[in-house]
Amino acid sequence: MRKLQQKIELVKDVLADAARDFSPVTFANSLGAEDMVLTDLIAKFQPDIAMFSLDTGRLPQETYDLMQTVRERYSVPLQIYFPDSAQVEGFVAQNGVNGFYDSVENRKECCRIRKVQPLKRALAGQQAWLTGMRRDQAVTRGGLAVSSFDADHGLQKFNPLLDWNNAEVWEYIKQNDVPYNKLHDRFYPSIGCAPCTRSVTPGEDIRSGRWWWENPENKECGLHVARITPIKPA
Repeated sequence: MRKLQQKIELVKDVLADAARDFSPVTFANSLGAEDMVLTDLIAKFQPDIAMFSLDTGRLPQETYDLMQTVRERYSVPLQIYFPDSAQVEGFVAQNGVNGFYDSVENRKECCRIRKVQPLKRALAGQQAWLTGMRRDQAVTRGGLAVSSFDADHGLQKFNPLLDWNNAEVWEYIKQNDVPYNKLHDRFYPSIGCAPCTRSVTPGEDIRSGRWWWENPENKECGLHVARITPIKPA
């Protein structure tokens, strides 16, 4: 309990620093368990930080249900960004509605259209963005920093929950009655688009249910693969 409280205080400091030094700042809310913790903390302590989610058009119903709950529960508006319909139509015409299964290249192109391009629009005009990423989620996230310059997007990036573990995330959720995606109760620890997400079995890596047909080193959608420069202590 004491350790969790210490981590909460550190997150509050990161949020305060981001809001003070990099306004305007926005939170990319994936609506995963970690992001719901961050949603709750932002609403309580830094409500001036904006918040958005990406609707890829292929999300599970449970994710849409949570979107509505967030709207009703929290005072911070959750803005939704959609992919360009012409790009989606072009991809489907060329590859089929489920063509992302055919190759890593196709899958990443689908992610680019449905996630990366809308993200760029969501970040336009911002000085910094926040995510709920944690270091122990995937092998691709081991080198992340709490604060770094995101050269691909030209703004500062903060990962306030970087050093939290899964147990701490759920301890916070239970203690604070934070709403969460009900798919988590059905062994979906990491939730993305419906056709690219499956449940996992006990002992499996928490990201193993995402793009399960690919190798672990490929399991990013392009939102968080960037050239970053960590801030060095003064």
